[in-house]
Amino acid sequence: MSKIEDIVDSLENKISKVLHKQEVLKQTNAKLSEELAQYQQKIIQQQEELSTWIEKYESLKIASSMLGSDENKRETKLKINALIKDIDHCIAQLSE
Repeated sequence: MSKIEDIVDSLENKISKVLHKQEVLKQTNAKLSEELAQYQQKIIQQQEELSTWIEKYESLKIASSMLGSDENKRETKLKINALIKDIDHCIAQLSE
């Protein structure tokens, strides 16, 4: 009987250790999930900030070329021409 009791005790200890490891892993998983959510939120914020900076850069580029910068004159002229065509199209539709 002593041998069976030793086997049962050993089995109980192993089960206890496995359950403890499982609990530790659950806690670690929860912590990592929380960190992941924080990093994902941070990425979203940085992407929004990047979009804002890109828009500001484009506006500054256009303003700079309108003030006489030679770097982006062609691009600005094309945008102005496209706007003029849109305005002409609107006027034509209004006059019909």
